[in-house]
Amino acid sequence: MIQELPPKSIAVVLGTRPEVVKLANVIRELGDAALVVHSGQHYDDSLSKVFFEAFELATPDVELNVGGISRGAQIGKATRQLDELFSQRSPQAVVVQGDTNTALAGALAANAGEIPLVHIEAGLRSFDRLMPEEHNRVAVDHLADLCCAPTDLNVANLAAESIIGPRVVETGNTIVEAVDELLPSIERRREIRADFGFEFDGFVLATLHRPENVDDPDRLAVVLGELSSLPIPVLYPMHPRTAATIERFGLDGKLEGITVTEPLDYVSFLGLAAESAVLVSDSGGVQEEASIIKRPVAVVRRSTERPEVQGTFAQLVERSIG
Repeated sequence: MIQELPPKSIAVVLGTRPEVVKLANVIRELGDAALVVHSGQHYDDSLSKVFFEAFELATPDVELNVGGISRGAQIGKATRQLDELFSQRSPQAVVVQGDTNTALAGALAANAGEIPLVHIEAGLRSFDRLMPEEHNRVAVDHLADLCCAPTDLNVANLAAESIIGPRVVETGNTIVEAVDELLPSIERRREIRADFGFEFDGFVLATLHRPENVDDPDRLAVVLGELSSLPIPVLYPMHPRTAATIERFGLDGKLEGITVTEPLDYVSFLGLAAESAVLVSDSGGVQEEASIIKRPVAVVRRSTERPEVQGTFAQLVERSIG
């Protein structure tokens, strides 16, 4: 059926690292039918271009360049541009993924143009109204004509909001195929780890980027202080957002004892994650990746929309060494 679709007839709207990772195989499956639209929500090459390259995807067909502005402005600007694009290109359907500002903009524009909307990774709920992504994902689910839910828990979440019937399909999570495809061999993982001078199961891999952690200097100082006090080495590929905050609030001293790098390409990140003792992260995608490669992850957040990976830090460390 996909082969029968006209070229560029399915708009795939994305704009962040996780969206590229989770939509890569969808784009491949669609082939020439995919009209790939990148919002520019993640505009740094280390969080965008390198992931297209990792999955050997062509550059996006359309780029909107809406990065670096406030949430409301970003959603508004992207929605307007997508509305104009859909009016010009008349896609048969629009595909969005997850809970980003980009996903909400794609959903709003599709709804305004009366274009069928497919939501991949539907039904996730943190039940935390302080989380902007929670509002995004709820709105997208209610606008979607087809909700692709990863787990039975996600299906139940949708049913609790009266999203039921043929609109909902339990599909699994596309990140599983993505990780399986790009996780490097054991030999390559050892080489990547050796470049940093770490031993297997002898270091922590940390990522932080969420506003609740990196926009609050007091909270960020506490998290960095805890990481620097750990008895084993910590590798921290630093998100540009976090680097800007650390510089702005003069928190460089809190990085003492932490090995800081630029954001890693996806293959290197997966390789290091598979070799680490534990991951410490506020990323939803990292929670999923850790569960696939069977490494423990300590989640630095008030709440998570992925309760399947929850556990106490002590339980996670015990699991990793036991």
